[in-house]
Amino acid sequence: MSIFESFGLRRVINASGKMTALGASAVSDEVAEALKQAAQDYVDIDEMMKFAGSVIAEYTGAEDGCPTCGAAAGIAISTASVITGTNLSLIERMPDSDGLKNEIIIQKGQQVHFGASIAQMVRIGGGKVVEVGNANNVEADHIEQAITDKTAALLYVKSHHAVQKGMQSIEVMMKIAKDHNIPFIIDAAAEEDFKKYIHMGADIVIYSGGKALEGPTSGFICGKKKWMEASRKQYKGVGRPMKVGKEGVAGLIAALKQYPFKEDNAEEQIERMTQLNDSLAEVEGLTCSIKQDEAGRAIYRAQIQVDASKTGITAGDLLHRLESGNPAIFLRHHYVNVGILSVDPRPLLKGQEDIIANEIKSILKEVQS
Repeated sequence: MSIFESFGLRRVINASGKMTALGASAVSDEVAEALKQAAQDYVDIDEMMKFAGSVIAEYTGAEDGCPTCGAAAGIAISTASVITGTNLSLIERMPDSDGLKNEIIIQKGQQVHFGASIAQMVRIGGGKVVEVGNANNVEADHIEQAITDKTAALLYVKSHHAVQKGMQSIEVMMKIAKDHNIPFIIDAAAEEDFKKYIHMGADIVIYSGGKALEGPTSGFICGKKKWMEASRKQYKGVGRPMKVGKEGVAGLIAALKQYPFKEDNAEEQIERMTQLNDSLAEVEGLTCSIKQDEAGRAIYRAQIQVDASKTGITAGDLLHRLESGNPAIFLRHHYVNVGILSVDPRPLLKGQEDIIANEIKSILKEVQS
């Protein structure tokens, strides 16, 4: 019995992904041990934060780093850092940034909701969001012409939630930022390559600690030293209510040290999802295939197209039935409105793909009987 079941909560099979709503990641024994030991001991927090910054720098190639309680907090803290720098009086004013250079430019198709609004995270940090272009088309001129003497930074959101076409590339946006001597921030919360954007020249990059890294609920910012010093100092301001504890930092450090040794499991993902698809192949009304992640990451999911005219149930109703059960089965449902459900193999424990296939077949059999 899991600890959650001992609380009286339902068992969950997570086939949705590294989703915050489901607890993000299940950590390794080594990370769990780091969490345990840190929780049962004491440390000078300021000293730990600086040390964590040096570890983040080592594994990202950045000049320095700053631990956070998550990527969302990283957006707010990064925003505040480019507005206030290390000026304590300004730090203590945030999010009141009236009269300061506080505008954060973002492409319209990237102003998304990830469980909360990107814009709200920026506002918490004292930023004023300036959306440029259209939801499906942004020209370089839109970005250039939005820059004023109030512009504090340009923000690029690298996410499957964002519009994937019609946006200006990282390279274009970064060049504009550099031409105008404006900090360039990338929200790369779920990205797997922790060195790529620093190597490209980004000033500030934000990651989740609980997604690709498979660490505890946490996050980190990496980038230019002056911005990381400013970011750590935000814990005397807006960062205070979103501080990350000693155990979270210890778990983050342990996960970063493990990450270079993580093996590419793309073939295993494809094999497991092929097995799932084969199990559902003869079910009338289901069309199964394997699709790579829409944002280009090395994630290969089983995609299940539900033809309600043949199954007798819509994808949305099937999803509801799966989530309402015990165990509760959560599938990826970004395209449920067009009848598509997906199974993400990464969080699945061994054999859980069989449980999912059997439960889907059981529900459809009940509906059709």
